[in-house]
Amino acid sequence: MTTRQQVRTEAMGWLRTPYHHHGDIKGVGTDCAMLLVRVYAGVGLVPATLDPRPYATDWHLHRGEEKYLAWVEQYGTRVDTPKAGDVVLWRFGRTYSHGAIVLDEQGTIIHAYRDAGAVVLGSMRESQLVSRPHVFYSINGIED
Repeated sequence: MTTRQQVRTEAMGWLRTPYHHHGDIKGVGTDCAMLLVRVYAGVGLVPATLDPRPYATDWHLHRGEEKYLAWVEQYGTRVDTPKAGDVVLWRFGRTYSHGAIVLDEQGTIIHAYRDAGAVVLGSMRESQLVSRPHVFYSINGIED
């Protein structure tokens, strides 16, 4: 199994985990940042000790520092066209503050989405996401 397939499998194991700001426990609660951390740590692509917390729920509305983007850039490389297993980040407010894992080349994603109240499957073409600025990253070490 390739690491891209491992990322997809690990991410799907988080499906329906309730949304909880700063949470990072499968089945109990997670937010979008910690979902990414735990999935990529689970397949060995980032250190298990990686922890970008704390961050305020409204950081993106009041501050311009790219905290979310900074840790993704530390472990990933920006790409123009995402593949399964890559990360997509969207700008909400002043900063990139929502992330998801790309599951396929058709734009299916998995993300911990506050409005949905859980980790859910979605699409990069959803109305609340499609018009927002976004960037793609491939986590270093991921293989086809």
